[in-house]
Amino acid sequence: MPVATAVPTFAMQQRSERPDFYIRDKLGGSTATTPHRHEYFQIQVNLGGDTVQHIGNVQRPFPRRALAFILPHRVHLIPHPPVGEFIVINFDQSFLLPHVQCSPLDLEDLSITQAPELSPFRFQEHLDFILDPEPFDDIRELIERMRRVDSSRAFGSREYLKGCLLQLIGSVCQRYAEGLQALAATNAAQASRRNAMARMNDYVRKHLADPELNLKKAAAATYLSPHYLTHWLRKETGKSFSEMVLERRMHQARSLLLNGSKAVGEIARLCGFADEAYFSRRFRQAHGLPPGQFRRREGLVGAAG
Repeated sequence: MPVATAVPTFAMQQRSERPDFYIRDKLGGSTATTPHRHEYFQIQVNLGGDTVQHIGNVQRPFPRRALAFILPHRVHLIPHPPVGEFIVINFDQSFLLPHVQCSPLDLEDLSITQAPELSPFRFQEHLDFILDPEPFDDIRELIERMRRVDSSRAFGSREYLKGCLLQLIGSVCQRYAEGLQALAATNAAQASRRNAMARMNDYVRKHLADPELNLKKAAAATYLSPHYLTHWLRKETGKSFSEMVLERRMHQARSLLLNGSKAVGEIARLCGFADEAYFSRRFRQAHGLPPGQFRRREGLVGAAG
């Protein structure tokens, strides 16, 4: 999936006719053609037309009779062929998980014993949910029932729709129980997060000298939303993105000052500062001395040692 510098995030009201649950076919609305994310859960069901799905930085097959389970804030794209047929089911967190009181950004940290219905969403990057004809026909029957009920909501409709949705998810969980449980046992979601953080670290390292390095660009390179990346950084390191970048730039500046003879202005440029005065000010805030004095003092200390 190509990295987009501005990946759009859709709210439920932007893509659905109802705020809690919405089901449609391809005639019910336009399909996104570029990588995107949304604040709600989504299930896509391929009724015909082989394609692929991009989820995070992973590409997986998405043929006929496949289902895709997409967590909130997960960057993804399913390019449907012109002759393809599909169903999209959108629903918010409170519809599926009213008992779970946590941020959607923390859903991957829940164990499958706490919320087994999350399993296919958490491990979509690792498994392909492709059903045989008979179980897929059962899924299609559930879909038709949901579409009929959703088209004319009445008392009890929400509960009926949730029951059908849980049957759909439960059917997939039963058929892929072994793979889902094995992935849960190996903490695959946490491994995906570590891989994403590694991609972010690699991107920052390669672009540290770029004054235009920012959260949005790093998040796009990491296939995360800026909000999601900020949340993970705070959780893992206790720092914001800008704090982390500044810390790395100061570390590189110290190394260049102490291990070479480059001018302060050149060091500022190599560390991503377009303005030498601003670099000197930030360096002094971090180390108590401006760069030149720091170099002279540490040089004297080293010579005395």
